[in-house]
Amino acid sequence: MPQFLGEILIDSGVITNEQLKLALEIQKNDDSEGKPHKKIGEVLVENKFITEEKLYQFLAYKFNMEYIDLSSFEDIPKNVITLVPGSVAKEFGIIPLELLGKILTLVISDPTEKGKIEQDIQFRTGMDIQVMLAPKSQITDALQKFYQDTSQFESELEQMETNIMDSVDFEVGGAEEEENEDAIQSDLEKSPMVAIVKSVIINAVNKGVSDIHFEVFEKEIRIRYRLDGILKDVSGHLPSSKKNEVTAIIKTMAGLRIDEKRVPQDGRIKMKIHGREVDFRVSTLPCIHGEKIVLRILDKGNLMLDMTKLGFEEEQLKNFTKAIESPWGMLLITGPTGSGKTTTLYSALSNLNKGAVNIMTAEDPVEYNLKGINQVQIHAKIGMTFSAALKAFLRQDPDIIMVGEIRDYTVAEIAIKAALTGHLVLSTLHTNDAPSSITRLVDIGIEPFLVASSMVLVMAQRLVRRVCTKCAEPYMPPEAELKRLHFTEEELKTANIMKGTGCSICNGTGYKGRLAIYEIMPITEEISELITAGATAMDLKKKAMANGMHTLHQSARNKFLSGQTTLEEVLRVTGTGEEEWKIMNS
Repeated sequence: MPQFLGEILIDSGVITNEQLKLALEIQKNDDSEGKPHKKIGEVLVENKFITEEKLYQFLAYKFNMEYIDLSSFEDIPKNVITLVPGSVAKEFGIIPLELLGKILTLVISDPTEKGKIEQDIQFRTGMDIQVMLAPKSQITDALQKFYQDTSQFESELEQMETNIMDSVDFEVGGAEEEENEDAIQSDLEKSPMVAIVKSVIINAVNKGVSDIHFEVFEKEIRIRYRLDGILKDVSGHLPSSKKNEVTAIIKTMAGLRIDEKRVPQDGRIKMKIHGREVDFRVSTLPCIHGEKIVLRILDKGNLMLDMTKLGFEEEQLKNFTKAIESPWGMLLITGPTGSGKTTTLYSALSNLNKGAVNIMTAEDPVEYNLKGINQVQIHAKIGMTFSAALKAFLRQDPDIIMVGEIRDYTVAEIAIKAALTGHLVLSTLHTNDAPSSITRLVDIGIEPFLVASSMVLVMAQRLVRRVCTKCAEPYMPPEAELKRLHFTEEELKTANIMKGTGCSICNGTGYKGRLAIYEIMPITEEISELITAGATAMDLKKKAMANGMHTLHQSARNKFLSGQTTLEEVLRVTGTGEEEWKIMNS
């Protein structure tokens, strides 16, 4: 490979045969003296046979890459820099330069590492990677310039890595030992790994993390935090030789079987942190290199029960409040796991918990204990299913029933009958939008006229990251992106578009916390007639939009125009909204 580069340089008249021979001799002598091996290009630059800029222009040509002068960049947004931890950027010798939608542009100095870097960073960030080439010295300068003021989040995680490295022997890639399970369990309290695992958990709670992932790979245990909906690597991965110990510690804390590695297990952990009790929902999953473990943090201190602060627009809050104050009927909330459905349901129940009503919930699992509300934990293995709980509820004189999730015909049938016999029923489904919830109920076997008669309101929701109020500044995205989402001049004239520049409060991300976006479809007489007639989800959506329903995308757009979130979040969570645009212009 070096000879080929040398030949290209000679053919181009940049260096002579004598210069190449001399450079190869210097390289050979350095190797024989035990000095760090240098590539031929580095030797040519050090001996001033070619400039670094010229060398990298040739490398870019050779590897079919785009060359960039990184020294001309005075600033890179902190939300881009923080996508790649400083330790990773320095290890690979790379700089994250730009983020457009889901495309992250990286600048590298070693074109032979292009494939490896693309794969690793794509895996870490979930972004599509675009790579450019710049001189090594420029990347070294950029690393010092843009990573010298690392975020508080990363600094603390790196400090945690140092503490971990001081506590245990890290020999990543060494031969794994199958440890005796009984010995692990008896020695847990003596193990330094107990303190490490607990520090990972406590640090996550302090940062407001929602989930902790322990993932076992061939040579390491990767630890990741989900913060404001985005997964971030925790600096300092554990060696895979510690997988049995780490797994045993968490399983013991959660009351799970240490010796059972073949099937998934679920459990709970309760810890007292800073004087308050925090619950963790634990899930294990057997994978090819070991068990992946996810801890969902259920911190009641972070539970928002004030409906006015969840993110409802004025008209949406009015419709939602009217629906939950109905004496009977069903209210459905739909959205994927982690979209805030539980928070919205608990907020509604807290609003309804006046003391004069009997509120009963069936949940799997019970995430938070709510004072004055009768909550039932589902245990399918012993026969306490959603349907069994619902049947029992109806003999307990309830006024309001909350069913954690409608999963099948049996649960849906009992819930709808309860809604039709004088009870207010709240529940959730997993569908993409509000209209699809109606067709989903019909698909699982509920008669359309029963759905139409029982339903009061259907609501879909998602969570978007909120712009950090401490470092927010006025901002205008590229015109091409605005046109792509069909923003009009009138909308932009009155807009208050903001973007966080990154600060210690938001850990350099430009975002702090999340807010919900909603799609609320009241079941009006017109909608009810369409349901009874067997209308499709698209027909229902068109009618609801004609009646004034804001879709998830439109709700996200409104949050963007008011400066509460960014265009990147609108695209990430709801896409471009082409379907809505076509409906509105048809």
